[in-house]
Amino acid sequence: MTGLGVSAMKNIVLGAAGVAAFACAAIPAAGEPYVDYTPQKGYWTINAVEVDPNHVDDYLTGLRSSQVSAFEVLKRRGLIDDYKFMVRTGYVKGSPNVLIMTHSPTTAGDDPDQARDQAVEKEILSTFSKEKGDAAVRGYEKYRTFIDNGNWQTMTMSK
Repeated sequence: MTGLGVSAMKNIVLGAAGVAAFACAAIPAAGEPYVDYTPQKGYWTINAVEVDPNHVDDYLTGLRSSQVSAFEVLKRRGLIDDYKFMVRTGYVKGSPNVLIMTHSPTTAGDDPDQARDQAVEKEILSTFSKEKGDAAVRGYEKYRTFIDNGNWQTMTMSK
């Protein structure tokens, strides 16, 4: 190899070594719970819904009448401690644009408890009957599609 060829080869090898070193330095170490972040108690149940953008107001009005009273019963009973409805600005077909969120302070409420569960159901139905509920959601299937339903835990990042 000529001096020029050796120099070019050396630059390629050194360049590749530099890129590899930078790549290794840019990869963070594995995170550690309670060091890098701390899991918080409880969890959010998030229902992600795609609603026809021309019917979001109708859907929210229906949720106000059908869900808020039920969520308030769950709050009084300590099964949830917060709830939210969120609407996405802008619309992308096939993506959720309404989130229905409830926060449970603990997973203990997930355990079956016949007396509690039946009392909660009775209290919810006393404020919003099954017939009212059926009427409130009638027609939703024309403009609403459930996209996802999952439980999410909050993580607080260390400073």
